[in-house]
Amino acid sequence: MKLTTETLLEFATAQVTGLSNTDRFAQLLNTLTKLIECDAIVLLALQGEVLKPLAQKGLSQDTLGRRFNIQAHPRFSAIVEASGPVRFAAQCPLPDPYDGLLAGHKGNLPIHACMGIPLFFAGQLIGVLTFDSLSPMAFESLPEQQLQSIAAIAASTLKIALMLEELEFKNARTHLLVAELNHEALAREGSEILGESDVMRRLKKELNIVAASPFSVLILGETGVGKELIAKHLHLQSSRANKPLIYVNCAALPENLIESELFGHVKGAFTRADKDRAGKFLLADGGTLFLDEIGELPVAAQSKLLRALQSNEIQPVGKDAIQHVDVRVIAATNRHLADEVAAGNFRADLYHRLSVYPVQIPPLRKRHGDVALLAGYFTEQSRRKLGLQQLNLSSTTIAHFEQYHWPGNVRELEHVLSRAALKASYEQQSNAIVTIEPKHCGDLSIAPGGAELQSAEVSRANAEALSLRQQDIKQQTENFQRKLIEGTLIQCNGNWAATARQLNTDRSNLVRMARRLGIEVHKQIVSH
Repeated sequence: MKLTTETLLEFATAQVTGLSNTDRFAQLLNTLTKLIECDAIVLLALQGEVLKPLAQKGLSQDTLGRRFNIQAHPRFSAIVEASGPVRFAAQCPLPDPYDGLLAGHKGNLPIHACMGIPLFFAGQLIGVLTFDSLSPMAFESLPEQQLQSIAAIAASTLKIALMLEELEFKNARTHLLVAELNHEALAREGSEILGESDVMRRLKKELNIVAASPFSVLILGETGVGKELIAKHLHLQSSRANKPLIYVNCAALPENLIESELFGHVKGAFTRADKDRAGKFLLADGGTLFLDEIGELPVAAQSKLLRALQSNEIQPVGKDAIQHVDVRVIAATNRHLADEVAAGNFRADLYHRLSVYPVQIPPLRKRHGDVALLAGYFTEQSRRKLGLQQLNLSSTTIAHFEQYHWPGNVRELEHVLSRAALKASYEQQSNAIVTIEPKHCGDLSIAPGGAELQSAEVSRANAEALSLRQQDIKQQTENFQRKLIEGTLIQCNGNWAATARQLNTDRSNLVRMARRLGIEVHKQIVSH
């Protein structure tokens, strides 16, 4: 191994050629593999007590989605506590964090060479670089001075990438105070948006721009794409991050209590109002109010919400005095609100007030390359929850996942992996090594022709349901809701209260839904 002028020039060029961070990291690893022969190499960033993979060569696709808790991995602990390169003996008894992740190799890694290099910048640990080789003595003769040089170059590359990312963010919000750059700048815990596909990269840039603004945001997207995560991200990246983020599910609000829930009430304002209560607007004062499922809000309540948004004033139920509030509103819906406006189900003025800046979240099927990354993230979550030492995804499982069209989007992927992990751990009856195979994902099956996968429930549906497959998802859902309500009404002899109890919902919500679906609520439905 020798660091030549030509090699150093490659490193320098990678930093100034306008590459994205993804390309910058990939070029770094490509250059390093020319210097050090290895079967796997990974660059990881330090985020609190967790190491996050930023780039890798030689491991499975889902590795980039994993988050390695340092305390749970003795080898990582040893690396971050060291001041220089750490070589692990071929017979080292410490478990390898990459067991089961080596591309083209099933199960635990055989006897192999492993080396980790802590990356410091200005005396601060910012990341880790790891090397693995199936040749047991591969790293023994590497000169210490050369490894220290590599560590310095890799640390500089990582730091520059972090700085460029922070500068891009700062440029989008120049009027806000930007915290001092550190290793946590790459992502905030609980609000990290995973995805490296082209559509997600564009979305992240867009979110950084709008987060800094005071504008209302309307988040649009199918069920399960992660609209609540986007709302949290916008709040945490805004100047209101140290103030409350208040969540409201508009679909779950009883119609007769909507005004009280949003604006509050005073004691005695109505039956069961036995004490004063602050509404969601007041709780969110100075912060952000997230109105989820805004498309389900009744028209009568929409006018009151509009008034609050226009004047920044609220009037609690039963109180004469007006209260001023400073609230930024973020709303979300899986409906096409423009169509709802045209149909008379949603106020045009409220729609325009909410959609000052609309953000469209892409469905998972259009996020090419992100499925494996997300699968790795959720697999690691399941491993921790189930107390497993090792939980892996077979290459066949990942291939199945990448072919499936995911009608339930990211939420469906998370739930499928949780169930599959549980099934796999039960079947293998071991907490040591558990591998998820396609058979554990029982609700995925290959569709006719084998080009894509579809839900097993759909494949078992009757002929009437199959005839709806080509229709819009929204139309399918409404058809199902309409038939369910009408059928239950017949069973309950047209009694709406009994129907609501049978469907486990509030009567007023049921009547509102029925009106939206075109069911005449004052006409008794009888069986013929």
